[in-house]
Amino acid sequence: MSDTSPTVVPIWPGQAPGSEDWPQQEQETDAPPPLGIRVVRNVVHPTLTVYLPDPAIASGAAAVVCPGGAFHFLAIDHEGDAVARWLTVRGIAACVLRYRLLPTDPDDAMFMRRLHQTMADRTRMQALIAELAPLAIADGRQAVRVVRQHAAAWSLAPDRVGILGFSAGGVVTVGAALHGDADSRPSFAAPIYSAPWEIGAVPPDAPPLFIAVASDDPFATSASVPLYLAWQAAGRPAELHIYAAGGHGFGMRRQGLPSDAWIDRFGEWLQGYLWRRG
Repeated sequence: MSDTSPTVVPIWPGQAPGSEDWPQQEQETDAPPPLGIRVVRNVVHPTLTVYLPDPAIASGAAAVVCPGGAFHFLAIDHEGDAVARWLTVRGIAACVLRYRLLPTDPDDAMFMRRLHQTMADRTRMQALIAELAPLAIADGRQAVRVVRQHAAAWSLAPDRVGILGFSAGGVVTVGAALHGDADSRPSFAAPIYSAPWEIGAVPPDAPPLFIAVASDDPFATSASVPLYLAWQAAGRPAELHIYAAGGHGFGMRRQGLPSDAWIDRFGEWLQGYLWRRG
């Protein structure tokens, strides 16, 4: 298997716990403007799309990649598959997670209309996220566990399995880093312009943290700075990059802005982290 022939792996045996009666059907579509991107919606059965690097350059490391999308959709290209391709070229296995999402109308136009309405109602949005996020975080933890279970088959080092997430996927990433057990806590974590979420106590064995955000994204900056400070206060390794410009949701898109370089800085950080671990 290579980065050009990914394999899809379900992360739960049977129905995912907590959503056994969900009737919606997963769909992948090109969302109309202003999104204008390929999105995945209505995920009920979480999966990993697994990209493995050429064995000649494989480092034994792996990252679960969690695209964002306000828990309504997954920006599966520039926050998912494109990230995976970048990682595998550099010897890192990448497993793109399709975690559970809020139910949305199958019709794209109706989906966009209701999304705008929900996003405009902050109270409603917060209530929906509070209901859905624990399930998505459980998917993130389970994804890390499943990758470790496949470590031998995929030529991975179990202690080099981390998680990387964008916006809502950053909530999944932080949740896994804070609340995982020995099997499901990631070896490293990288929330990129993470959505705000309750941090709580940082455990003494919290994984090394890499954070990237743009200063013209107050939504994510308000989450990223406290997260960095919480890791620092707990005496855990953390690195924070705040770029002068980039907005929210830049992912792998090139905008000719400082935030374009975040993935290179992440690669350097990860390489140094792996090297220190031998």
